[in-house]
This record gives sequence, C-alpha cells and structure tokens, in this order.
Amino acid sequence: MTSEDVENSTAAQLPAFTVLMPLWRRDLPDRLELALRTATLEQQHRPDLLILTVDGPLPAELEAVVEDVEQGAFGPSLVLRHEAHRGVAAALQDGLESSPHDLVARADADDICRPERFALQIPRMDEEGLDLLGSSMREFSDQVPPGTGPLRTRPLTHEEIAAYLPHHSPFHHPTVVLRRSVAIAVGGYRDLALLEDYWLWERMMLGGARMGNLSEVLVDYRVDDELFARRGGSRLFASDVRLQRRMLLDRVLSPAEFLRNLVLRGIYRFAPGWVRRLGYRRFVERSDTGPGIA
Repeated sequence: MTSEDVENSTAAQLPAFTVLMPLWRRDLPDRLELALRTATLEQQHRPDLLILTVDGPLPAELEAVVEDVEQGAFGPSLVLRHEAHRGVAAALQDGLESSPHDLVARADADDICRPERFALQIPRMDEEGLDLLGSSMREFSDQVPPGTGPLRTRPLTHEEIAAYLPHHSPFHHPTVVLRRSVAIAVGGYRDLALLEDYWLWERMMLGGARMGNLSEVLVDYRVDDELFARRGGSRLFASDVRLQRRMLLDRVLSPAEFLRNLVLRGIYRFAPGWVRRLGYRRFVERSDTGPGIA
C-alpha cells in the first residue's frame, strides 16, 4: 500500500464536511479565487462540498469566478443565490440549512486557509466530541505578506472559552468548524450587525455545545484600511446593546458586567478608527478577558 493509499484510507474514515463561504458584490475576484483554492484544492484533507452563498447581484468579474465554482473547478459545489443583498447572517443561515453534512467549516472570500487546516480540525471534532472548534490566525494585507502579520489567539479549552465569552467573542469566525445540528437547534445565524457569530456562540454554549480552539494558526486573515472603520458607529453600538442585553437576560452576564461592557464598547465604537485599532491590539489580543468588544 502506497502512502497515497494510506492518506486516502484515512480521509475516508473521517466525517464528511462542507465549507461554507458567503460572497457579495464588494468582494474582489482575485481574492475570491485565492480563498476558494486554499479552502478546497490546496487542502491536505479536502471538503466533501463547497457551498457558496451569493448575497445579491455581482459584477461580471465575480460572476465569472462563480461560474467556475458551478462547473466544478474547486470540487463538488453548490451555489445559492439571493436576488437582493440580505446580509451575511441570512447568507450563512441559508448555507447552513442547505448543507447535507453535519460538520460545516466557515471560510471567507478574502482570507487564506492554510493547507493543514481541515486535516487538523475535522478529526478533532469527533475525537473530542466538539460542536464548535476554531483556531488562531494571523493578519495580513497588501503590505504585510501572509504569515508575517500580528497573531490573533483565543482561549483553548471549553472551560476557558466559557469564562471568556461574557467579555469578548471567543472564536475567530473565519476559522471555525461547527456542528450544523447544534447550531440550527439554537436558531442558527440571526441578523445582528457584525455580531451574528458572537450571538450564535452564546446560544450554542447555553445549548450545551462543547467548544475548543486550536493553538495552531490555520487561517491568514486579511486586514484592509477600512476594517476598523467598519467596526465603529451607532449601528454597531446598537448591536452591542442588543447582544449585551440578551446576555444579561440569559444570565451569562451580571448587571455589573453588563454596564462595564456597554461603557467599554461605547468608547470603542465611537473612537476614531486609528484609536480603535490600537485599542483592539492592546485590550483584546493581549488580554485573557478583554474589554468585551468584537
């Protein structure tokens, strides 16, 4: 038996899984192609299905890439389309409900999955009885090559994640593999600007999900000049208020933690973008508890 036969036999024993990727008109074709390729063809353990959810009309350049997906250029695929832009939560929920596999791995249309990502994550889901598993990631940009940018980590064990969740999202969304049945049982993705993932993690935890993070960097996360600008303003603070109130009612937060989080989030949301970037570096990525911002 050759080494390739052994690898194929091992892969056949692993549970089937889907990669779920949302797409909308502001994504860029070259970044999308790279994201697709690294999440499928270049994986040591390839997904059984790629679901690409197209959220609204696309320019011709993106449509050309979507046609490649439909024709099988990146392996078995399913393309879902929204006639109008409905938002990322609706796009992800449609993909989640359409997956024939219980394990669903998230990937974004402008990030890079490292080749070993699914070979490490998929076996761990069953070996440790996990319902939600993320990893560390590194930032990159047009000026900072992949693998050289700032490191983003999160707590590793279920107990550490549960203690961290009241203060800050304990997962990097583009790195997670989740169990579809558990996510859907607690309502799946719901619309909440920028925080649809954090809300889902909270509900999954309350629903009894077992959670973990890997220390390995498995995703390179693209950071552009507008990233921290998009994380500010009254609309995002309204999302903060809504989620913090929900967590208070769910008794995930104490009244004191609720007030503390809202004060810190208010400062974060209404600060200038450059201050927001520094605050994130200083108080989230270098803290075990964080100030409760996303």
